[in-house]
Amino acid sequence: MTAHRYRPLLPYAAAVGVVLIVAACAPLLSPHDPYAQDLEQSLLAPSAEHLLGTDRYGRDLLSRVLVGAQTTLGSALALLLFVSCAGSLIGAVSGYRGGRLDAFFMRLADMLLAFPQLVFALAIAGAFGGGLFYAAAALAFLGWAKYARIARGLTLSLCALPYMEAARMAGGSSFAVLRHHVLPNIAGPILVTAALDLGTLTMELAGLSFLGLGAMPPTAEWGSMMSSGRSMLQTTPWVILAPGAAMFLTVAVFNLFGDKLRDVLAPKEVSK
Repeated sequence: MTAHRYRPLLPYAAAVGVVLIVAACAPLLSPHDPYAQDLEQSLLAPSAEHLLGTDRYGRDLLSRVLVGAQTTLGSALALLLFVSCAGSLIGAVSGYRGGRLDAFFMRLADMLLAFPQLVFALAIAGAFGGGLFYAAAALAFLGWAKYARIARGLTLSLCALPYMEAARMAGGSSFAVLRHHVLPNIAGPILVTAALDLGTLTMELAGLSFLGLGAMPPTAEWGSMMSSGRSMLQTTPWVILAPGAAMFLTVAVFNLFGDKLRDVLAPKEVSK
């Protein structure tokens, strides 16, 4: 029964797996050196030798798109792992313990959620001179608050159930109750939120790089590649369309996976 329930998710999970494997194996899959410049090969149209063409410095675009997937997705995954784990842990502890600890973290989360995330990231990354690290740090500073709010609400719902009271009366420590009863039961909604957020974080990091506040040239990163090619859209469109199409397909795959995962994990309504 359980296997049948997750069967509709398999094609989407396979697509996500392919994207992650391609990103992880990008240096091995790249047909050319993504950083080797050859001005005699500048702005070549797609051909058998260069399937996606070359950029203004004669660098192979397919190789740069593949390596750019490693840079962009690696940064987004690391950021997502941090904000989801940190936020979920803070929210679960706050909801379980309550009191001043809960009030402090939730007021802090409310304050951070009031800031537009991308605008705040622009300000912080710009203040420190740009760079992928500062861009990710600025997004992480605000990103944990949403997960803390979700985890706290789920924890409060769990604490009202009889088996949680039984676990506490049985002498279980707060750490044991959180580990064995709270965190496993809130993992599903957190995982769905994280899957849907991965595409958003990918676009936000690429957007900061596009504006010159993320990854810096000559680093192969989709946002910076699109930024360097935006002036050539009418004459050599493949320079910007190659990384743009890669980002579009990747974000679409992650969003579809997140939507299907939400459908699979959502409780089924009982028909009347």
